[in-house]
Amino acid sequence: MRAVVWSAYGEMPVLGELPEPVCPDDGVVVRVGATGVCRSDWHAWLGHDPVPFLPWVPGHELAATVAVVGRDVTRWEVGDRVTVPFACGCGRCEQCAAGDTQVCPDQTQPGFTHHGSFADLVALHAADTNLVRLPDDLSFVDAASLGCRFATAYRAVVHQGRTTEGDVLAVHGCGGVGLSAVVVGVSLGAQVIAVDVSSEALATARALGAAATVDATGLTPDEVAAAVRDSTGGGAHVSVDALGGTATMTASIGSLRRRGRHVQVGLMLEDSAVAPVPMGRAIAEELEIYGSHGMPAHDYPEMLALVASGRLDVRRLVGRVIALEDAPAALAAMSEPATTSGMTVVDLAL
Repeated sequence: MRAVVWSAYGEMPVLGELPEPVCPDDGVVVRVGATGVCRSDWHAWLGHDPVPFLPWVPGHELAATVAVVGRDVTRWEVGDRVTVPFACGCGRCEQCAAGDTQVCPDQTQPGFTHHGSFADLVALHAADTNLVRLPDDLSFVDAASLGCRFATAYRAVVHQGRTTEGDVLAVHGCGGVGLSAVVVGVSLGAQVIAVDVSSEALATARALGAAATVDATGLTPDEVAAAVRDSTGGGAHVSVDALGGTATMTASIGSLRRRGRHVQVGLMLEDSAVAPVPMGRAIAEELEIYGSHGMPAHDYPEMLALVASGRLDVRRLVGRVIALEDAPAALAAMSEPATTSGMTVVDLAL
């Protein structure tokens, strides 16, 4: 099968050929229709989030058709159109039994624990726990855009942040996750304030319905937070760090009004993994500070119903659609400032 592979961290990935994956007894092998190019893949490629072995196939935001079914699988058949959360539960532990597969201690992640979806075929584990059926009228490209970025943003804004109509929602970082959070917040009737250093990203956020924007270029985290508070008459009810880093986390928490809720979505890696949190203020003002890690499969139908109703227009989030042969360059381009807005999706039919 075709697959995009890198053999060393930071080395340019190449399109080559690998043997087809073996189907797990409790899983499936799917034929990939489309897959997103995500900053999490970029982190793995550069070694910020190391993978188990090399050479490696990235990719985790996939939409596909079931090609092979494991002997222990009962709910799925060859030909089913599916997607899957990027964090897949084992289906056997206490967390999975409670429906919290996104924090399963034995989770699998295509592109991080085993070869991913920058390939014609990819193996998925615990299929009866993790697979999500796609509506027939949802294209593979649009379904791939719902991958880790949109589903993660949806859960962060709706379930962890508990955002409701009339709330002020601040979104720090307007990449794939951030722009998804803007779309979700607007669909809920929230007043969305978008923060970024890119004028193009901020323009896209406004086009998607953000009520106001803050250009963070040259500003300290405290200055960013003050700008959000000033523009909202007191601060955000919910603030999301969709980028990940000490500066954006600090600005996000600082943006909150009393009893506000901060949701950390962007990965906190290397030195940022132990970033200082202003717990004195959190206690005095009863702030709530949450992590958010993907979304379990059983919550996808709720999101897909909103997509089908038209309240969530995911097509507006897709920036470029490219062929698999162009995926290595698209991944490497994430090392440079973005020149286009929206998600890049690989269409394997091209």
